[in-house]
Amino acid sequence: MGDYLIVSRGTASAASARADTLRSQAAAAGMTVSDLGDRAWLAVEGPSPPATLLVGAWRLIGQVFHREHRIVRPDTDQEPWSYERKLLARFWGRFVGVRLSSEGEVAEILRDPCGGLDCIAWEDDGLTLVVSAVPAWLPVPRSWSIAFDRVAQALHDPLLVWEDLLLDGPVAILPGTVQPAPLKTPPTALWTPAAIVRRGATQPVSDAEAAAALTLALDDAVRALALDAGPLAAEVSGGLDSSLVAASLIRARKDVAPWINLYGAEAQSDERPYATALGAVLGIDIVSVPHASGPLNEADFESISHGVRPGLAGIDMHHDRDWAGRLQTAGAMAIMTGRGGDSILLQGATADVFTDLWRARGWRALTSPALPGLARLNDRSIWSLIAGARRPTEARPARRNEMIAPIGLPTIPHWLGDCADLGPAKILQVAGLIDGIGRQSPSLQTRVVNVLTPLLSQPVVETCLALPATQLVLGQRDRGLARSAFRDRLPPIITERRTKGEMSAIYGRMVADNLDFLRPWLLEGQLAEAGLINRAAAETMLSRGNLIWRGTYGEIMTAAAVEGWVRTWSQRLRPRARSARPRGSPPASEASDHRHRGYWPD
Repeated sequence: MGDYLIVSRGTASAASARADTLRSQAAAAGMTVSDLGDRAWLAVEGPSPPATLLVGAWRLIGQVFHREHRIVRPDTDQEPWSYERKLLARFWGRFVGVRLSSEGEVAEILRDPCGGLDCIAWEDDGLTLVVSAVPAWLPVPRSWSIAFDRVAQALHDPLLVWEDLLLDGPVAILPGTVQPAPLKTPPTALWTPAAIVRRGATQPVSDAEAAAALTLALDDAVRALALDAGPLAAEVSGGLDSSLVAASLIRARKDVAPWINLYGAEAQSDERPYATALGAVLGIDIVSVPHASGPLNEADFESISHGVRPGLAGIDMHHDRDWAGRLQTAGAMAIMTGRGGDSILLQGATADVFTDLWRARGWRALTSPALPGLARLNDRSIWSLIAGARRPTEARPARRNEMIAPIGLPTIPHWLGDCADLGPAKILQVAGLIDGIGRQSPSLQTRVVNVLTPLLSQPVVETCLALPATQLVLGQRDRGLARSAFRDRLPPIITERRTKGEMSAIYGRMVADNLDFLRPWLLEGQLAEAGLINRAAAETMLSRGNLIWRGTYGEIMTAAAVEGWVRTWSQRLRPRARSARPRGSPPASEASDHRHRGYWPD
């Protein structure tokens, strides 16, 4: 999806003049500009530039769909923000909302629950700016600086990249949140995953009803996205998630092209036999292309680092560039994918699933028909599962990136901070949802086409959050409910498949083949200069021996992408003062914000 820029001004003549100057600059940059009110205007740009829909006093900006089947409503009209809660139950998509004051200024900002469109705001000399991205032509306040304490936290736990910004100055509006003006006013969360989980626990349904609800939610989401997409392509990996999406998509549109499959050189990353079987059942022609690779360089990382967040969603740069070119050549304006299914459909049928059941039902969990299957699947005795579930809940160790200097007490992502009463399987599902939201962030591919992710849409997300973990796996299979619900639409080779495609060898080779670049990039970069890199540990991790025996590709590429972002934004913010911490000093052990503290579960 394209980007938006909202500028709201106060009454001062200087603010009016600055707003007019920015309006002229936005138009000169190719953005389409329109008035929102007497003191606010909107600029948008493509691909698929955000549209505007008026709903009551709210102007919704982005891609907005009417909810055909709602499951979440406020309990009463007397709830705070009851109208906005109803709005989020009635509409879904990728959007932000603004409500104007009687004077025509931005009074409140709203972001949709699934966060497919970013929302960043700041105030500067009588102006309020709300953006999805900060283009290079847009001046930023001199007070902005890189928040190295939050950079350190995010290097250990990359989920934090998708929440609060790694910049001091602007404010990130979180998904499902309303932010009043002025921005120093505390925000209000209108929607959280944990609230959906709790609501679902009070409204149990049968397995058949759950399967029907999942099918309906996915069909609704796919149809809405597909009919709004223009020329549309689809990714078909050969795995379950993209197959589910394809089975729904073929019912919504017959003109999808190309259906494209990615394969790697290793057997575990080559799923062409499964994609071929799917194509035969659905009656579609699938084009298989090899994973594109090549040497990494500074320009590659710079190309994904202009966003207000590090470009973790765009790390596979050669692949993104290759697919962007192929889709452009095919004339596609959008591509539909199965991203997010592993988490929201519950890929792991682990012992944690029984722990969730135990926490919900106590000793009555022993009567669950799921218990024997979970024991067999995890190669555990039933008594071992029970013993594990009965252990007192303890904070799990925080995620640690060994090449990064130690930090103080870790920060918990906001949504996980609201999950203390949930079981570990549901906590993992929520963590996966946070990661999925981040994976919708800009990349070299999204600059060219609109990337659609129906499994991360609000109808599907709410349906799956509301179902207990045992029902999502049907007691014995990863994504068991989804397999059962779509059994009649997919070939048995996919619904009964026990293995999963694995791309780790591809990314391992990417790191190994580029160690000569990655070593100086990290050991002599700005993260090292700021004291965030543990040089001895990094030297060990950036070796072929470590890659063979321990992997750690993700930690290395995360650090490399964050390094690129820090370099890019340090250059953009010069000669502004950087974060006030002397060279080589450790990051602050306590961040100066309002976030929850504790440990993030593995």
